[in-house]
Amino acid sequence: MLIPIVALFLGAALALLMKTPVPGVYGQYMAVACLAGFDSVCGGIRSGLEGKFRNDVFTSGFIFNILIAFFLAWLGDKIFVDLFLAVALVLGARIFTNLSLIRRFLLTKWQDSHERKRMQQIVQANQSETTQ
Repeated sequence: MLIPIVALFLGAALALLMKTPVPGVYGQYMAVACLAGFDSVCGGIRSGLEGKFRNDVFTSGFIFNILIAFFLAWLGDKIFVDLFLAVALVLGARIFTNLSLIRRFLLTKWQDSHERKRMQQIVQANQSETTQ
């Protein structure tokens, strides 16, 4: 579970430190690769929270998502169809789905812990009343 989070911060730090300009021709490809990578990281975090994270699945999914997204953007350029928009739409939808599931999981976990604390306080109050 820690690998996707570390990868996200490491990638962001490298991008900020390198400050390498991307030529306009490659801008779409870089944008699609970033979206695909972020989608994989969000999926990795979600699967980690669900207790289903596997490093091999995350790594292969990360690489293949980027390659497929890059290939579709390249193919769209070659056949003069803007497949970049389709890729961006699909990856954007997946990112928002993963983020909403992560939010829901964390919110449920937080509510459960508060409910558990409340129940413990009730039990302790009942125990102190019965001992008096």
